[in-house]
Amino acid sequence: MAISTSTSALLLLLLPAIFGLLIPSCTADNILYTDETLYTGQSLTYGSYRFTIQSDCNLVLYDSGNAVWSSGTDNRGYNCILKMQADGNLVIYSNGNALWASNTSRDQGNYILVLQRDRNVVIYGPAIWATGTNYGTSGVVISRNATGTPVVVASAAEDVNNRKIAMVTKN
Repeated sequence: MAISTSTSALLLLLLPAIFGLLIPSCTADNILYTDETLYTGQSLTYGSYRFTIQSDCNLVLYDSGNAVWSSGTDNRGYNCILKMQADGNLVIYSNGNALWASNTSRDQGNYILVLQRDRNVVIYGPAIWATGTNYGTSGVVISRNATGTPVVVASAAEDVNNRKIAMVTKN
């Protein structure tokens, strides 16, 4: 079944609303992206897990309210922030001075800190391998026609600075 131009235009207008209802926001509660910061009292959360930069500058991972890991920086500063840097290093700063670091500094890139469902907190970095077979634009497959060929309703030029969500469905 072919999709008409007017139907395609309508779907393009509705995509944000549809995906907003079906897919969680890009700013997930358990992820800190490159150059993002947690301020004193803020946390990453996943279920009963909480990864918090406390007012005493200690970074603590809690499981159901019980501390299971900490940076050991309690009472070493004030007005602390936790920053996921573009070099892959996770750093606690107090008034511009580094109190603690993950010592994971690498090349400049896009890194993310993830509080995973297994309670582990992990820093992921730029892709280190790819087939190199990407071509042109990326698209969103909404449906398949009668022959099983994907029908691309929306596509956009590649932009590495935009966060994208991919949804895979099984037929």
